[in-house]
Amino acid sequence: MNYFPTVKLRAALFAAAVVVFLFAGCQKKEAAQADFTPIRVVLDWTPNTNHTGLYAADAWGFYAEEGLSVEILSPPADGALALVGSGKAEFGIDFQESLGEAVSSDTPLPVKAVAAIISHNTSGIVSLESAGIKTAKDLEGKRFATWDEEKYRRILQTLMTPYGGDSSLVRYVPGDVTDVASALATTIDAVCVYEAWDVAKLKLDGLAINYIDIGKSDKRLDHYTPIIAANETFLRESPETARKFMRATAKGYRYAIENPAEAAALLVEAVPELDPALVEASALFLASQYQGDSPAWGFIDGERWADYYRWAYENEVLPVDLGQQGFTNEFLP
Repeated sequence: MNYFPTVKLRAALFAAAVVVFLFAGCQKKEAAQADFTPIRVVLDWTPNTNHTGLYAADAWGFYAEEGLSVEILSPPADGALALVGSGKAEFGIDFQESLGEAVSSDTPLPVKAVAAIISHNTSGIVSLESAGIKTAKDLEGKRFATWDEEKYRRILQTLMTPYGGDSSLVRYVPGDVTDVASALATTIDAVCVYEAWDVAKLKLDGLAINYIDIGKSDKRLDHYTPIIAANETFLRESPETARKFMRATAKGYRYAIENPAEAAALLVEAVPELDPALVEASALFLASQYQGDSPAWGFIDGERWADYYRWAYENEVLPVDLGQQGFTNEFLP
């Protein structure tokens, strides 16, 4: 605690009384928090504007109003869904693609999507304008960075087919790209990124780019990314707690929609290593994307959900057609 530096003798007894009062207040606060229900949320990546609603809900006390004490966790090496499925976190941030893989594996994880953070797929393929990649066919002969060549070979073929392209002619470069601008200038020609983050950063850096929006290029690839997933046992045994969490989280994202600059400042305050200019630019873009044309933030459209899984099955990305399995809107406010 910081006190004014000019406390006089006449105020000494008052200061002592303040200390006693504050100590008692802290004890009461700790006792109250001890009665809160703990909730663990594991992120999919380092904190960014996809997660702003969580930080806003925490900063504005929306979780506390619901009697929840929320802990935000960094993801393990094997991803958020593994932690959620094992019961070591109640909620996690992940993607419809990886959820499909998790629930259709030989040892399926007990996880289910309970909200879409962004209403449409805002990922796409970015390249420097000088590379001349204006359509997916232009990727032929170009270096494309990917962490999953087989899946992206099929995604690229879907995007290239209307232009008569052949995804086998793409030069696939394995591995993650951490600095997109540097990689595009040296080792690769194109990479799949999120428009709200890497594209925003490239524009802030003043780079001339081309961008192919995957979700707008083929409606079957307009899947939900990212999502909030939950442990199914937790949902079954503690449905009211799940609803409290989702009610507070929805308020956090609505705050981010209505107050993007202020929400960006809250995220930077919580994670000061982030670039404030990038966070604000990203927040301003996502303000119109979080809910988009959905009837409410978080809502998942069953037909669009099934469209992606049908495509994934037909293109051998998933072993089965999951249809509308793996999500619920039941816990949204």
